[in-house]
This record gives sequence, C-alpha cells and structure tokens, in this order.
Amino acid sequence: MYTEHSSQPPSPWTPWLIAIMGIVGGIAVGMVSGTQPLILGVLMGAMLFITTFFLKFEYVVIGLLILRAAIDCFATLQLPTLFGIGLNALTILYLTVQAFQRKKIETDWFFWWFLGWWLFQGLWLVLMAFGGLGLGAGFLGDSLREWIRILSWVIAYLLAMQMKGKIKPKTLIYGLFWSLLVPLTVAVLQIIVPNALPGDLNLNAGSALKESAGPSSEGARIRGTLGHPNAFVTYIFMFMSLTQWRLAQEKNKLFWGALLALLAFFYVSAKALYSLMMLAVLIPVLIAPRLSVGKMIAGIIFFVLVISLFGSTEFGQERLGSIAKTPLLNPDMDVTRAILLSKGDNNSFNWRIAQWYQLLGEFNLFPWFGYGMGVSIKISTNDLLPHNDYIRALVEGGVVGFVSFISFLLMQIVRLMQLWRNAWNHGPQRDFCLALLAIFMALPVAMLTENIWTHTMLFFYLYTFMAIAGWNWSESIPTDSPSTPTARILGRNPY
Repeated sequence: MYTEHSSQPPSPWTPWLIAIMGIVGGIAVGMVSGTQPLILGVLMGAMLFITTFFLKFEYVVIGLLILRAAIDCFATLQLPTLFGIGLNALTILYLTVQAFQRKKIETDWFFWWFLGWWLFQGLWLVLMAFGGLGLGAGFLGDSLREWIRILSWVIAYLLAMQMKGKIKPKTLIYGLFWSLLVPLTVAVLQIIVPNALPGDLNLNAGSALKESAGPSSEGARIRGTLGHPNAFVTYIFMFMSLTQWRLAQEKNKLFWGALLALLAFFYVSAKALYSLMMLAVLIPVLIAPRLSVGKMIAGIIFFVLVISLFGSTEFGQERLGSIAKTPLLNPDMDVTRAILLSKGDNNSFNWRIAQWYQLLGEFNLFPWFGYGMGVSIKISTNDLLPHNDYIRALVEGGVVGFVSFISFLLMQIVRLMQLWRNAWNHGPQRDFCLALLAIFMALPVAMLTENIWTHTMLFFYLYTFMAIAGWNWSESIPTDSPSTPTARILGRNPY
C-alpha cells in the first residue's frame, strides 16, 4: 500500500534553510538588477521554473522527459549538455529539499550499484590527473565530460524513482510515447522536403556529431531530431520493442499495429546495417517465453519484411553486398589485405577493421588502465570513435576498465531477469521487463560495430524505463494524487 511520507514532521532546519535561501536570493537580485537586467530576467525565470518544479513535480518531470527527444540535434548549441547539467542540478536540489523535510527518497539496490559503478569510473580521472594513464592531465576535461555524461543516466534513474507511488507505472510509460512526436515529425519532413528544414535538422546538413563523419559517403539518411542516423535507429528500436509490448496490452490493436509499422519504416530509412543484427536478437527474446507457431511465423515475417525494405534501396544493396568484400564472408581475404584495401575501397567494414587494428596496438602500450575516459577518438588515426564499444572500453580503461564495462552490461541483464521473474503474477509488468530485457540483450550485439555507448539519449530513456520496471505495479495510488489528471493528459487508460 502507498505510504504518505509527507505526514512526517518537517525538519527543524527547514525554516532556516528557507530563510537563508531568501536572504541570498534577495541580495543577488538586488545586485544584478542595477547592472544586468537581462540576467535578472533569466534569474526570475529560473526561480519561477524551480517553484513550478516543486509544486507540480510529476507534470514538470514528465514534460522534461518528453522534451529530451526534441533537442539532441542542437548539439552545436550545447542544448543537450545544458539540459543534462540543468536536470542533474534540479534533481540534486529536489532531493536535498526532500531530505531536509524528512521525506522518503526512493531508491533500490540497482540504483546503489549503478551509483557505485559510476563513482568507480572516477578512478580514471584521478589516475589521469596524476599521470598514471596513456594520456596526460591535459585531456582531463574530455574525461570529466564523459564522467558527467554518464551521471545523467544515474540521475534519470533516480528521478524516475521519485515518482514511485505518485503516478501509475503504465500512465508514465504511455506518456513517454509522446516523445516520439517531434522526432518522427521531423523525420517525415526530412523525407518529404529534405532541404526545407533549418540548421542541423536539414537532411543534407553536416552531422552535429563528429563521429558521424566517415571515409565514405552514405547518402541521405534520416535522423529526426537525434543529430545522427545511428542514434535515431537505436531510439526507434527501443520504442519498437515498447510498442510491441503496448500492442499486447490494448484491445484495439489497429493504432498500435500501425505505429509499429511506421516505426519499422523509419528504422529501415535510417539505413544502419547493424540494426538488422539488433532485430535478429529482439524478436527471439520477445517470443521465446510464450513460443507458439503463430508468434514464430509473425516474427519471421516481420524480420523478412524489414530486410526486404532495407535491401530494396540502392544504398541498402550496396551495404549488404559490401559484407562479401570483407574477411567476414570472403575466405580469400585476410585482415592485412582488408586494412590495405580500406584506404581506397570505401568499405565501412574494412576501414573499421583497420581502425580496430590500430587501436588494439595502442592498447598494448598501456594495457591495464588505458588512456582515460572519452579519449579514444584522440588516439585514433582517422579522428573517429572506435565503432566498437568493447575496443573503446579496452583502449580507454585497459583490462580493468574492460572488466568493469562487461560487468555493467551483465548487471543490467541480471536486474531485468530478476524483475521479470518477480513479476510472475502481474502480466503487464512481466511483459514490460521482457521488452526491456530484449533491448538490453540486443545492444551488446550492436556494440560490436557501432558506438552505442555514445547514444546518450537512448540510455537516458532506457534507465528511466528500467526504474519504472522496478516499481510495485500493484501499489495503490491515493485519490488526491496528481496521477489522475496526468493520466487524462498523457494516456487514455492509466491502468
């Protein structure tokens, strides 16, 4: 049952805290108003937003979560970075006030393990500062940015946990489907009028992510608002799995079946070959627990349909055909020949092999602790990220960092399997855990040829969903909870 934590007596320090904040805020406003009116306006807007955040916590948090999918393309303006830093600061402020008011802060064991793992990554910052890694302290800024980027995932998990007992799990999950609206709308415009959109939204504009640059031209690939087509693919992949879950929950399956077909169309239009590998993992995991002939046939038809759509374009045919010109499928070609050919054949597989070979050579120079977080691009000869997250982990963290990375991936799967088993008496929660488990099992496969670890927004949403999966879905919500109006806005059926 739900426990009303706000009934606990407030901390005796709360009035003092409010008084101190009021005095400091008044002095700051007085000093700024006479010199920088614009800054005063920004401060007043920030104070109004923070006040709204505390008064309408669930509404603002859901709005921020939905907004996150619409700003990734503005990396050149630093909007995703500012959003992440602001959300981290806002969450810490909220938890501080909760602690002063002696209200419960919701956590679980996975959060503490997640936080501990993130703190352990700080070891590489210390080692770099004292010259214990392959790169010196001059690259500490790059490592610090990477460390803070990962913190945003921890914060997303913790922030979602604070809505436990205040809103129905399915209401929040359904609400986050609205985050698809802006990316898909932009993707449609990129197909219909590719040159009409401004700035980085323009289909033919240069990617905001440096890692998108490659030795060969990949043609026009839609990316919605996510800055890079590969990031768009993983985002769509996540919601394809969740749409399949919701499709099973709804009696009227027409709308959700149409949405799944639409997502599959965009999934193919992003033209990422590794997406086929992820789909080959997703489908068996989803149908395995309740395997039937009908589900098996449906899964095979869906997979064949996606491959057919991918191969129906000239670009798709070229990508599929390029595999035969690599050591993977050509027994007459060894690694050395592939490396030599990579300098002029524009085969993305061969230049990946050349890059991995070079990076593994660098790893052998500093095998135990590597070069430092977020710096693999600095030691790559082609100024690109490794396009293999396992090699990235080896180069940046050495053997110790690689073991830490693998343990992190395994622990997520262990956690979701635990939740899946524990939800045996609650079908929707059990199926939701299975949908997330399928995603987390497919991502390690994609990490073999892609920089999945850099897809910040993907993990931002995944850890939000993972936190929700750990709630008690049978827990009752008080009648005065704001989840009722929230449900009317975000989802037709809050249950």
